[in-house]
Amino acid sequence: MAVKLNINGKDVTLQSSPDTPLLWALRDELNLTGTKFGCGVAQCGACTVKIDGEAQRSCQIAISDLAGSKITTIEGLGGKHRVQLAWIKHDVPQCGYCQSGQIMTAVTLLEKTRRPTDKQITDAMDGNICRCGTYVRVRAAIKTAVADMRGGKV
Repeated sequence: MAVKLNINGKDVTLQSSPDTPLLWALRDELNLTGTKFGCGVAQCGACTVKIDGEAQRSCQIAISDLAGSKITTIEGLGGKHRVQLAWIKHDVPQCGYCQSGQIMTAVTLLEKTRRPTDKQITDAMDGNICRCGTYVRVRAAIKTAVADMRGGKV
């Protein structure tokens, strides 16, 4: 059974088995390997993508449950999103493995909350595990992205 989705602004038809998790369809069928496999049980956040505007873990969502959905992966940000630029400015990545999921979560937060409080940042990013412990830099990068959105004013 083919499943039609919009991924990164392009309509695609996936041929994978309907019970295939989105993560594996992205990586194996579409060669979008920026979304990472971490824990496989939707706990670590490495596989986070945006699905219909919401940050969601792609390792546990079957493609058959997503027919007609609009999905954005890290590749869909194009490398020049203000969050990605803030990540670079603050030298957030160390091993880099969790970063695409962290970035997709932060992008979703800033699309919904233009001026998040520290608590809102903490709540949004909670559950995105970074083995290298770059949480302080993640928070700083999010604040820089907010300032950039507001013309330098936080």
